[in-house]
Amino acid sequence: MKYLFVVPTFLVCMSLTQGAFADVLEIKAGDSVQKVLEAHKGKRITLRLMGGGELSGKVRTVTKELVQLGELSNGEFFDSVIEIKKISAVIVRVQE
Repeated sequence: MKYLFVVPTFLVCMSLTQGAFADVLEIKAGDSVQKVLEAHKGKRITLRLMGGGELSGKVRTVTKELVQLGELSNGEFFDSVIEIKKISAVIVRVQE
């Protein structure tokens, strides 16, 4: 009788842990910062810039030379445009 409650509870808990991962960061041979940004379009990321600063927001648009971030952290009503060549790192949260 206990198993009728334990097994479904266990299955629900396992399915909830699958949702704990926010995103997946995968790179392949030949990838570039532009391709990584395109793969995360619509998702929240952090960009570390060559000067050491960071910007966090949702990837809106990606071109060969620019990326537009929207819904900036601490500035939800602002967007930003960054030169791709000024980006030193793309930081993606993969677990919540």
